[in-house]
Amino acid sequence: MTGRPRRMSPEARREDLIRAALDLFGSRAPELVTVDDIIARAEVSRPLFYRYFSSLRELQVQALKTVTEGLIDGLAGLEDGPPETRLRAAVRGLIDVADHYRAGYVALLRSGSVIATSETDAAIDEVRNRAVELILDALGVSEPSPMLLLTLRCWTAVVEGSLLSWLQERAVPREALDGWLVDQLTAMLSATERHEQAVGVVSG
Repeated sequence: MTGRPRRMSPEARREDLIRAALDLFGSRAPELVTVDDIIARAEVSRPLFYRYFSSLRELQVQALKTVTEGLIDGLAGLEDGPPETRLRAAVRGLIDVADHYRAGYVALLRSGSVIATSETDAAIDEVRNRAVELILDALGVSEPSPMLLLTLRCWTAVVEGSLLSWLQERAVPREALDGWLVDQLTAMLSATERHEQAVGVVSG
């Protein structure tokens, strides 16, 4: 027993069930977590579970949306300072959330995941768009060129792919990830700048 309060407001109880699911997602893939697992972790009855969620699928989607909200919150914590410092802080925020919700993050982004839905896909797109906005803000660019936007979107894919591999293999020290990923962005931006100068395109 974890000493959860017996009486909770409907909102608190719903959040507690989501939290229980996310705790379980930390040790196994979301599609392997059952209603029985969740009610045991949350210390509630099956009828109470169905009072708040119509199905296990609904809870899975809500739990994964919590992960994407965490990713957006992680991006929001920008530090003061030069662009590289601010971007490294943002990447650290992403790494922290992805690591905390490891199985949920993998389920969100894994190709062919049975948990991913159009809702979760839209939530991931929101994270990607927020990342691009953050980089443009850090760079002081208000009117990005098409090539710059393409570069930033490609980099978000690099971050996602790198985090997926890292979460499953842990082959690279965690403390090296943020600097390496920002260095990747710096190299990509340099290449984009060279190509834009060659064709006379400038971002403002």
